[in-house]
Amino acid sequence: MMVVGRFAPTPSGLLHLGNLFCSLLAWLSARSQGGEMLLRIEDLDTARTSPAYTDQAKRDLLALGLTWDREGEPQSRRSGFYQACLERLEAQGLVYPCFCSRGELHAASAPHASDGDVIYSGKCRGLTPDQVAELRKLKSPALRLRVPEETVTFTDLHYGPCSQDLAAECGDFILRRSDGVFAYQLAVAADDAAMGVTEVVRGRDLLSSTPRQLTLYRLLGETPPAFGHTPLLLAPGGRRLSKRDRDDSLAGLLDRGCTPQQVVGGLAYLAGLLDRPQPAAPAELIPLFDWGKVPTRDVTLPEDLFPSA
Repeated sequence: MMVVGRFAPTPSGLLHLGNLFCSLLAWLSARSQGGEMLLRIEDLDTARTSPAYTDQAKRDLLALGLTWDREGEPQSRRSGFYQACLERLEAQGLVYPCFCSRGELHAASAPHASDGDVIYSGKCRGLTPDQVAELRKLKSPALRLRVPEETVTFTDLHYGPCSQDLAAECGDFILRRSDGVFAYQLAVAADDAAMGVTEVVRGRDLLSSTPRQLTLYRLLGETPPAFGHTPLLLAPGGRRLSKRDRDDSLAGLLDRGCTPQQVVGGLAYLAGLLDRPQPAAPAELIPLFDWGKVPTRDVTLPEDLFPSA
């Protein structure tokens, strides 16, 4: 079976070096196996995303030579599909309304380990139909998955065997927010299955999401992809890179005098694929890719890695 990897940027800002680092490794992992790459724009929360950032993300990937073979429909246009998936879970008696507000604002965004996941108490799990009807008069509920009592195990392509007691370490998680926006966990699992993705490469901060998505694959009757997680790139002071902090984007680096080949070579050096920073094209790195070379610890960006203008 052909390997199918994917890029799945969220257009809430310019792609920073950490996004590009992960994109390069995802591309190399798929291409080194003779596989395809697809692009999907994860713009679930349209209040936080912009078509301008979508266009810039595409330009950035192409400027670096990170091509894709096909493009999936943006998530903002797939609410009908997510609703159908939700109804399949409801038919199994696995979904219930939740009137709690804690953590809901972030449910449509990819959760990050450093944000601190909140384990849901299950407060609304046992509400009676009469109680639900009364609470609906006051507010619209979110919808949560009734998590099974089980330990989910998988083998990460980079970090090896992993496991999570889903009920104890996660709890019932949100499938649709109270404002009707579908949550990241449901959308990403449903989309990867529908689009034939067989390999997901993403940052280590999303490692704890994998058991939730594996559970959704099973409940929806779908075959899960392999998962590989990359170390995070950290700012020189040890802070995680983020779009909201406006960390280095490709456009900013190009304005400072970098070439796309220098950016690719620098990222490949940080990934352990080159023994020194030197200009490179992604295609030249395909024979060098090996998960065994990639660090498992997070990587701090050297201040002098890329030239200044």
